[in-house]
Amino acid sequence: MKKLRLRETSLSIWGWGSLGIVLSLITFGPFVIFYLAFYILCFVGGGFVVTLLFGKTNSEKYLEQCEHSFLPPTSTGIPKCLEEMKREARTIKIDRRLTGANIIDEPLQQVIQFSLRDYVQYWYYTLSDDESFLLEIRQTLQNALIQFATRSKEIDWQPYFTTRIVDDFGTHLRVFRKAQQKITEKDDQVKGSAEDLVDTFFEVEVEMEKHVCRDLVCTSPKDEEGFLRDLCEVLLYLLLPPGDFQNKIMRYFVREILARGVLLPLINQLSDPDYINQYVIWMIRDSNCNYEAFMNIIKLSDNIGELEAVRDKAAEELQYLRSLDTAGDDINTIKNQINSLLFVKKVCDSRIQRLQSGKEINTVKLAANFGKLCTVPLDSILVDNVALQFFMDYMQQTGGQAHLFFWMTVEGYRVTAQQQLEVLLSRQKDGKHQTNQTKGLLRAAAVGIYEQYLSEKASPRVTVDDYLVAKLADTLNHEDPTPEIFDDIQRKVYELMLRDERFYPSFRQNALYVRMLAELDMLKDPSFRGSDDGDGESFNGSPTGSINLSLDDLSNVSSDDLVQLHAYISDTVCADYDPYAVAGVCNDHGKTYALYAITVHRRNLNSEEMWKTYRRYSDFHDFHMRITEQFENLSSILKLPGKKTFNNMDRDFLEKRKKDLNAYLQLLLTPEMMKASPALAHYVYDFLENKAYSKGKGDFARKVPPLIPKTDSDPEHCRVSAQLDDTVDDNIPLRVMLLLMDEVFDLKERNQWLRRNIKNLLQQLIRATYGDTINRKIVDHVDWMTSPEQVADLVKRFREAFWPNGILAETVPCRDKAIRMRTRVAGKTKLLSIMPDELKHIIGAETTRKGILRVFEMFQHNQLNRRMVYVFLEGFLETLFPQYKFRELFNKLHSRSKQMQKYKQKLQTTQAPSLQKR
Repeated sequence: MKKLRLRETSLSIWGWGSLGIVLSLITFGPFVIFYLAFYILCFVGGGFVVTLLFGKTNSEKYLEQCEHSFLPPTSTGIPKCLEEMKREARTIKIDRRLTGANIIDEPLQQVIQFSLRDYVQYWYYTLSDDESFLLEIRQTLQNALIQFATRSKEIDWQPYFTTRIVDDFGTHLRVFRKAQQKITEKDDQVKGSAEDLVDTFFEVEVEMEKHVCRDLVCTSPKDEEGFLRDLCEVLLYLLLPPGDFQNKIMRYFVREILARGVLLPLINQLSDPDYINQYVIWMIRDSNCNYEAFMNIIKLSDNIGELEAVRDKAAEELQYLRSLDTAGDDINTIKNQINSLLFVKKVCDSRIQRLQSGKEINTVKLAANFGKLCTVPLDSILVDNVALQFFMDYMQQTGGQAHLFFWMTVEGYRVTAQQQLEVLLSRQKDGKHQTNQTKGLLRAAAVGIYEQYLSEKASPRVTVDDYLVAKLADTLNHEDPTPEIFDDIQRKVYELMLRDERFYPSFRQNALYVRMLAELDMLKDPSFRGSDDGDGESFNGSPTGSINLSLDDLSNVSSDDLVQLHAYISDTVCADYDPYAVAGVCNDHGKTYALYAITVHRRNLNSEEMWKTYRRYSDFHDFHMRITEQFENLSSILKLPGKKTFNNMDRDFLEKRKKDLNAYLQLLLTPEMMKASPALAHYVYDFLENKAYSKGKGDFARKVPPLIPKTDSDPEHCRVSAQLDDTVDDNIPLRVMLLLMDEVFDLKERNQWLRRNIKNLLQQLIRATYGDTINRKIVDHVDWMTSPEQVADLVKRFREAFWPNGILAETVPCRDKAIRMRTRVAGKTKLLSIMPDELKHIIGAETTRKGILRVFEMFQHNQLNRRMVYVFLEGFLETLFPQYKFRELFNKLHSRSKQMQKYKQKLQTTQAPSLQKR
């Protein structure tokens, strides 16, 4: 039924529907369908448009409400950028004040301007004409400089300049010295190359520093640039405001300008050996280069390049002189110059041949095989600081040090007692009475000497006759002590040291005696005892020859011998030597001094000799002090012409002084004078001999301090500042000079007596020169070094060096190798020339030469110079920013060092067995 009803319903729907369609077609025609579809489409489209417009309006209102409620502001987009670019650029005002001192700000502003012009503008203007970027960079640089200047004013620079720099330099020199020793110990026969020395240097550095090694930044340009970039970025972080530092583009630009445009070129220049050599010559340009120093450098040089450069220059000068057409007096001058140049060329050829053949010899070791050595009397040894230290070392080896120390202590006691009694006598004349106190002190000192060396409890004990000791003990118990109380025993001790085969006689056969002669400049160089052509050469290298009498021969001369000695000053010349003008010519510029030519005649039964020697007034003065100290009766007879500070090069004055010195010589050489003081002949012959005069030390040598117990040697690997003597007062100049002398001349390897003598001499020198105001003077000097005027001068020098006349300096072409080698020779000659004779007589001529040449050789390696520059820079930054951990930062920056990695592996290897045992 249901199915039937559904069928009927569907038929009715279709029926009615069909009827409606037929009626519509009959009524409206066939287009009624299209009209109907069009009306429906219009209705639907209109409804959609109305809905869209209504929704858009409501959405905009809603979004506006949301924008003012919780949504962030929308981006302005590209139109906003275009609008900003169309506006006129606002002017940026630059404050040109940097340090607060106009004298510094002006050249500093020029440096900034030149840096931007030559490192930024030349490429930036190809991209844009906008000036704001350049102004922003300039403002950033100025902000950094302002912070730097402000920080510098808050720092006390005195410890840095007086202690830190000296410590760093001394430590650098110590590392270099130990590296040289290691190279020598590896193989004495094979000379290590420069590369081996550099590698060994950094090995020693890591052993000494423990936590840092700078081999990468000094040997690898890529690592060096990376180190400077990292360092500059750290400095910009400390100096720039946070906003400027966060601007990466700006920060990178400033970092590159500082690292590659300022620091790297400056470090390259300061570490260039040729630049350092030229600077050394310029610094001591007023000193005179003498012939003796020049020839010593040639004879000691182990660099074939230096010798070839000097030889070629000598050959060039020879060719020029031989081409001259001269006559009359000029020809004699030309011949002398040619002979001198031929001699220099000959010495260079001989030295080159020996170095190339590998037959280099040690003068000190082989001196005994080349004839008789000079004999130095024991009394001369005991009053000479240099000779005494070698004799002291020998006596300690043989167990006779107690005798020597007793003799020295008694000498010191005698001088002190004489001074105290003279003071006591003068006070008694003035009505002051301190007799008991002074005599009590002298008695205590005398008893102390007795107990230390002569009593039965003394260890070691001086062995002398018992009756002399008993007599001394009785005198001490019943009489007041006098300066001569120990004279009898001291005389016996002297005789014992002189006659006993264990002491002085054996010392003359020991290697220490040969080394002593080398330090006294009394050792003849066996390498120049003769040449292949048979021509003999003198000890001091003079082409004219010299008389090399031994001191033993001279000391045996008496007034009864038929030897006559006559001397007179034949001429007065000026001395201002050029190392390449070997003949020694007088120049009008530079520092000059008078040199007196002494003609000496020596006659005996079998021969007659004549020679010329040259002496300065200071040599006469030293000689006079020496003989009047040894022979007190001469002081009232011999009168040396007085000194003159100003106009002492005036011709009239020189002629007058020449006459006075001649009169002095004639009086000295009279037979009556020689008979009155027979031992005087030794000193006279030494003074008139044709060689460089060896000056004495005046009073200082006799004032020998009492025995100083020898302390343990310093640790092998540590910084110099760790070895400051705690007994030295907090005296800045004394500490500084002791540090420098210890490292330059390697004095810590010598006995403590010598070091104490040097300290005493420095103290006397400082107090005599400045008194108690020396510390104040040093503080004032440091203040002067950091004053605005000096800082401005340094900035101006930097500006002129890199931008001469406002133009970026071109890269300086590398100078010819021969010129650089001759500059090295000239620099070493200058350094040896300025060394005072007093220093040679304190520590020895050979030690002085070795120390000076060691310092000079240290500066001949670019990598080592870079290391020293970086050490100074690190110390400067640690002083400037003490609140920051710059030391840890530098350790991290240098942590990639290969030497550090090797050192750590070595430590792990050595520590592993001990850890396993635990």
